[in-house]
Amino acid sequence: MPDALHQLDALDLAARLRRRDVSAREVVQAHLDRIEQVNPAVNALVTLDPEGALSAAALADDRLVRGADLPPLHGIPIAFKDTHLTRGMRTTHGSPLFADHVPDEDDLLVDRLQRAGAIRLGKTNVPEFAAGSHTFNPVFGTTRNPYDTTRSAGGSSGGAAAALAAGLQPLADGSDMGGSLRNPASFCNVVGLRPTPGRVPRHPGGDLWDTLSVPGPMGRTVADSALLLSVMAGPDPRCPIGLETPGEAFRVPLDRELRGLRVAWTPDLGGHAPADPDVLAVLEPQLRVLEELGCGIDTACPDLTGADDTFRTLRAHSFDLALGALLDSDRQALKPSIVQNIEQGRRLTAADLRTATATRSRLYLGILEFFSRYDLLLAPVSQVTPFDAELEYPREVAGRPTHSYLDWMRSAYLISVLGVPALSVPAGFTPGGLPVGLQFIGAPRADLAVLQAGHAYECATRHGRRRPELPTA
Repeated sequence: MPDALHQLDALDLAARLRRRDVSAREVVQAHLDRIEQVNPAVNALVTLDPEGALSAAALADDRLVRGADLPPLHGIPIAFKDTHLTRGMRTTHGSPLFADHVPDEDDLLVDRLQRAGAIRLGKTNVPEFAAGSHTFNPVFGTTRNPYDTTRSAGGSSGGAAAALAAGLQPLADGSDMGGSLRNPASFCNVVGLRPTPGRVPRHPGGDLWDTLSVPGPMGRTVADSALLLSVMAGPDPRCPIGLETPGEAFRVPLDRELRGLRVAWTPDLGGHAPADPDVLAVLEPQLRVLEELGCGIDTACPDLTGADDTFRTLRAHSFDLALGALLDSDRQALKPSIVQNIEQGRRLTAADLRTATATRSRLYLGILEFFSRYDLLLAPVSQVTPFDAELEYPREVAGRPTHSYLDWMRSAYLISVLGVPALSVPAGFTPGGLPVGLQFIGAPRADLAVLQAGHAYECATRHGRRRPELPTA
């Protein structure tokens, strides 16, 4: 059914809604039907409000009949990440401590999306407090990969990525500290953008100055992700690091000539993030696509010395800031890896934080110099392909044992430290049918250029058009 509503790109769906080819109620009902059919197999959506969604769709249809101005996401259904506050709908953070928590306010991005016409379906699954890039928690269980339900969907935006791939929603919000938008996008054959810090403002939040964790968009195409970014982005006075560029700057055609683009390719981030051979076997042939588009490609990488320790230090500090009080009051209710991260944060000294801050500043100046010579950096998104969903994390990467749930995520989190935009785009499949993503990395604030390059590659390859085959209930 190539024209089934749940399979349409968000831009196509939005156009049909505006032309009155289909009503918002029909669109929402089609997605609710799809959720009923396949969500039991993937466990991507964990809270659902069918009545509320259909009521909001009816209001959207009435708005169209009245001839009112239509917002950019008019009638588009979406389920929000279960770490993002939703007024009147529970937000659990994947934790038993918040299993019945119903906020009385929306996160800023939730508010923006709904004001832009998006219709709230429910919530997407996350790891406990979004810790880790495999989506499982004691409240709702494990989210499974639509391309192989024995495998991980990634995380922490794993429910969002699986829902996109399975046709449960056309757009998804997410967030990314160490790869939480990019890793699940790679695992589920969809698109995920980690924007430049400040591009998408956050409110409410603990540390308003935090630049390590950023909200961002996901979609089945780069253009759909840009559409969502256009609604998410733009300044807000409550976010002190917010960039001034209005979101509308991303609501533009992404077509761009790539001829003459200077591209660097690094298979292992300068030796800091070796990838499994089956990942590189998919990615390395993709370089020819960029060459055919007119790009000049070198094997090169910025100096990432110290990036690993810097990320782990800043991450541990953020965990202590955000969750330290819960460790004191409800230690037994937290999973061991979260306890370890908080305790690591509490052991940090002023010297540790001083070193991390100085190293990050050096890395930022280094990446500016690197992008004076190159327009784009390409790298693996994930060092591994989707792994056994019963594992907490892969036990081996590129022949080396892992010792924590962070060790296999370096190809994503080393980029997080740099403060640059990074986009995961579908790049093909292993012989066993597992998706692999290619990471497009740009200079600070070059989000649009990254989207344009990813769009050109996507149009040339169309890897993201391959949909999973899922059992229906």
